[in-house]
Amino acid sequence: VQLQASGGGLVQPGGSLRLSCTAPTPTFNMWRTGWFRQPPGKEREFVAAIRWRDARTYYSDSVKGRFTVSRDSAKNTVSLQMNSLKPEDTAVYYCSVPASTYDGGTYYYTRAEGYDIWGQGTQVTVSS
Repeated sequence: VQLQASGGGLVQPGGSLRLSCTAPTPTFNMWRTGWFRQPPGKEREFVAAIRWRDARTYYSDSVKGRFTVSRDSAKNTVSLQMNSLKPEDTAVYYCSVPASTYDGGTYYYTRAEGYDIWGQGTQVTVSS
């Protein structure tokens, strides 16, 4: 079982991109979906997350106000709208969901340990 992340590419500083995370099946439970990124030579870091039942969202300080995470229940997908992109946003972006539907609390929403099923990632490069 794997998620499909797409929408990456090369963009100039100040530009925008929209990433999508697609579930492996139409009925796959995406109840909490997180976006993470791994910059070159660095560890994977949290970017954003959404809880489907109430669309509550969570963001890292570095992207707050520039990125927006949303869900489409009809398509069973999650999007990450990225605006005002900076060179430091360059990374491979991954989406992920927990294997269990047990909600252990918001502690796990913003940490990689709270997620089990990952996609292959999509490259985002911000450069002039």
